[in-house]
Amino acid sequence: MSEHREEGENAVNKNEARALIREVIEEYLKGEAAKAEPAYKNELVEERKRREQLERRLNELVDENTRSRRLAEEAERHAAVRAELQRLGVAKVEVAFRAVKDDIQRAEDGRLVANGERGQVSLREYLTQFVNDNPELLPARNLGGSGVTSGSKTPPPEAPAVELEKIRPGMSAEELERARREIARIASQSLYAG
Repeated sequence: MSEHREEGENAVNKNEARALIREVIEEYLKGEAAKAEPAYKNELVEERKRREQLERRLNELVDENTRSRRLAEEAERHAAVRAELQRLGVAKVEVAFRAVKDDIQRAEDGRLVANGERGQVSLREYLTQFVNDNPELLPARNLGGSGVTSGSKTPPPEAPAVELEKIRPGMSAEELERARREIARIASQSLYAG
């Protein structure tokens, strides 16, 4: 029986030794993990900072891209409005452009439209109506001269020069007309010469 008792004590001692060894190993591993933990935490903090910087930069690039697209779209819209105003014969394109630029938008389908009296209308239709309503933007019409004849016309060769002393009340209509033409000729020559 003593053998069984010795074997039992040896088994208990072996179990105690194993438990003790296990405990020492666990303590050692906990200590090593505690030493390594600050390094891992620092790496995680640095990685988080890099990720946040990248996310910020990406958001800045997205915002910059959005602004660039908006500016490009606006420039294209302005160019289309100016071109249409020129096509309609507007002489004061910049004045007309400033008056209508805020009324023109891009529709969902990509067309340039404006809200007119009859609802949403095309760019061409809106600008045509605007130009018709504002004819002062069109070039001045040449409806004739100021009544002065050009200096290149010469009196008919059979008409003698009119002398100033002979101009008097009661002249015949024919002589009076000849005097008027001569005065107009001399006046236009002096205007173009000066």
